[in-house]
Amino acid sequence: MLKPAGSGGYFVRRWRGEVAWRTLFWRDMIAFGTLLNVVASFGALMLAALGSPSAAVVALHFAPLPYNAFLFAALWRLPQRPAIVAVAATLWLVVMTVV
Repeated sequence: MLKPAGSGGYFVRRWRGEVAWRTLFWRDMIAFGTLLNVVASFGALMLAALGSPSAAVVALHFAPLPYNAFLFAALWRLPQRPAIVAVAATLWLVVMTVV
């Protein structure tokens, strides 16, 4: 069965540009994405403190990276996004990759 236009999952709607840049940037990237990265980094630090293998620590730390890259690419695909938001999204991606 075909889905009507505008219906789709979380990722499909963002990739198609069906979500406003404000929602994509402020809610998905800044709020949820940052929280996800902080939790993953904290978990990685806990694993490191417990003496877990380095591979597990690194894997947990970088686990949100595909989601971060997806949000970044989805935002860049939006033609109506302000230039300052594109710059802020780039800085966010760099910071979240390090944090």
